[in-house]
Amino acid sequence: MTDTTQTEPNSPARRTTRDLTRAAVSGWLGTAMEFMDFQLYSLAAAIVFNKIFFPDVSPAIGLIAAMATYGVGYVARLAGALYFGRMGDRIGRKKVLFLTILLMGASTTLIGVLPTYGMIGIFAPILLVALRLVQGFGAGAEIAGATVMLAEYAPAKRRGLVSSLVSLGTNSGTLAASGLWAVLLAVLSEEQLVSWGWRLPFLLSFALMLFAVWLRRNLKESPVFEERADVVDGVAMSRAEVATAVAHDTVEEQQQSVLEAGLRQRKGKAFFLSLGLRFGQAGNSGLVQTFLVGYIATTLGADRSVPTDAIVWGSLLGFATVPLIGLLGDRFGRRPLYIALTVLTIVLAFPVMLLIASGSTAGVMAGMIIGLNVGVLGLFSLESVTMAELFGARTRFTQLALAKEIGGILATAIGPVVAATLTAVTGSWWPVAAMLIVYSLITLVSIVLAPKRAGVTWCVWRTPYEVCCRARSR
Repeated sequence: MTDTTQTEPNSPARRTTRDLTRAAVSGWLGTAMEFMDFQLYSLAAAIVFNKIFFPDVSPAIGLIAAMATYGVGYVARLAGALYFGRMGDRIGRKKVLFLTILLMGASTTLIGVLPTYGMIGIFAPILLVALRLVQGFGAGAEIAGATVMLAEYAPAKRRGLVSSLVSLGTNSGTLAASGLWAVLLAVLSEEQLVSWGWRLPFLLSFALMLFAVWLRRNLKESPVFEERADVVDGVAMSRAEVATAVAHDTVEEQQQSVLEAGLRQRKGKAFFLSLGLRFGQAGNSGLVQTFLVGYIATTLGADRSVPTDAIVWGSLLGFATVPLIGLLGDRFGRRPLYIALTVLTIVLAFPVMLLIASGSTAGVMAGMIIGLNVGVLGLFSLESVTMAELFGARTRFTQLALAKEIGGILATAIGPVVAATLTAVTGSWWPVAAMLIVYSLITLVSIVLAPKRAGVTWCVWRTPYEVCCRARSR
């Protein structure tokens, strides 16, 4: 079998093409499940959950309560990122990814068999919130873990392309969930949907979970994790144990130098740079995929199908955009691609919003598709691998997970609220364009300050601030 991993000397444990394929499918499928689970829930919360779990309140209050149960999942995500991130750095990526997919899949399936308010009263929404917390807890580390696994598996010259498959999972999951609900709404009556139809998407996810669990059960561990100098019998040594090993000269000279580099590793700057990279993509996503959908329908008076159709078509185009950007990043370096995309987003912010503000179907479609592919999906393709390359292997999972979740919560959760407030106060669309520029500037500054590195040789504690690895600067 042809080996596809690192070809440089002193590379990590070797993996075959089959191993890489299994890891790539696993990463794509896990991310697809994460976004499908959350999209299934968000659509159910908007369509039927207020009638099923909160029937004794007014429709408006019921909708607010249903959306609140949706929101608690994001709180749990941060806790999951911290807990599973540390676990992944300590006992390995494979074991954690197995647990996260199991938690997400099981909680989503169990939502489909929940008793309703009419059956058990107040315990129904309580159980719904509990499952939502479990779902979010697992999802908090899923995309970060999949990113780390693929980045550490992939050959250096194809790391961007392979890692971009994680980004494709977001499109796949969102489209699958939207398609399931579209079919249900088309073929079922209101009574059928409320009585039993809403359960079907959640129950159907069980089959996908079984396949994902089987795939990850047979997945080999990340070669980078296995070759870490501080990993003994599959478990990482604590910092105190590393210090003791170095102090007592209980390791070989080459291994000791790597361990000493790890003890001196600086983490703060890389984390904040990663947070800045995440802020632009997540902020733009919140504006384009969340705020503008409602703004176009309510403020501009366009039919609700226009912005949603634009998101669907933009997501379909993303199946070409994401791998293309990943491939170009491998060819020319991720830094220049990042700069090009952020500058292009800044330049196009006002023209795109002018197209959308025209209110015409063609203008809205064109503006949304451009904004989604340039300012969101293009950056997401680069983000996955670039953030992973900023951290050393000992803390890569934890820091990547926290940077993704903190950046996502700050930008995605707050951005649409700020945009709604500013557009209401000014009575105009220009604050949205200004926010797109600000978010993109944050990412632009972050990538300019980041090290000029691409195609690096991975080693145990490789970071931009250590010299334990060779790199090809671009």
